[in-house]
Amino acid sequence: MSRASTDPASLAAPAAARAGCRSQVHSEAELAEAYAYCTRLARSHYENFTIASWLMPREMRPHMHAIYAYARMADDFADEEHDLAKLDAWENELDLCYAGKPRHPVFVALAATVRRYDIPREPFADLLVAFRSDINFRGFDTLDDLLGYARYSANPVGRLVLYLFGYRDPERQHLSDLVCSGLQLANFWQDVAVDLAKNRIYLPRADLARFGITPGDLARREVTPGFVDLMRHEVEVARAMLREGAQLSQLVDRRLRRDILMFAGGGLAILRAIERAGYDVFRSRPKLNKLDYLRLGLNAALGRLCP
Repeated sequence: MSRASTDPASLAAPAAARAGCRSQVHSEAELAEAYAYCTRLARSHYENFTIASWLMPREMRPHMHAIYAYARMADDFADEEHDLAKLDAWENELDLCYAGKPRHPVFVALAATVRRYDIPREPFADLLVAFRSDINFRGFDTLDDLLGYARYSANPVGRLVLYLFGYRDPERQHLSDLVCSGLQLANFWQDVAVDLAKNRIYLPRADLARFGITPGDLARREVTPGFVDLMRHEVEVARAMLREGAQLSQLVDRRLRRDILMFAGGGLAILRAIERAGYDVFRSRPKLNKLDYLRLGLNAALGRLCP
């Protein structure tokens, strides 16, 4: 897909979807084409999307495709184009979607998903708050500030999945938030060097000061005793969140249980990889090996959290 096609106001869409955007009523063929558009968009942008999609029950996959396509395009506006105007236009399309007047093919599909599962607007709008924050990135003073960002960037995704399965209660949402935020923390600590190359530091400034680490130390990529202590602390915080959140697996349909154990277990495996590297996240990016993936899959299939 060309970069020009990411403009929410003029996106080149399939003919049937463009025709459907002029009306609130869409034929089955137009709706099918809109969902197919979302699937192509999602798969073209994210190498692990096929795996994530496969974990979902077959009947839910088109709806997950629509949700992912919505988030993926908005993320591109923020991360690749740094375009607040496009994010504003995307939110306007979201408003039209909830007003029953979807125009863009992503929203034609999303409107059908929203109607079928009675999904509120809030989690979709929350993601846009995070994407705007990405454009105006200033780092985080405290862990609470960082978790406040995760509330908008990560937690809505878990809540959207819960809506697909019919769960709307605060207890499950809280546990889902812990998994999503814990997994995002694990990804941040895995990618300290990657983000540093983009002039982004997600490590809270208060924690850096507590362990005697300066921005200069990070720029020199020095693995000092203080840096090891810092990373050990951050790893333990993320691990505690993932382990507590994984209790959600006991409160959901068995079709969702495996997914939760895979994602929570995957976050824990990333943390173990950081530990295996001696908390040196600069020399090479800590990542999972084949044995890690085997353990994850086996434990999830058995209904267990990978230790």
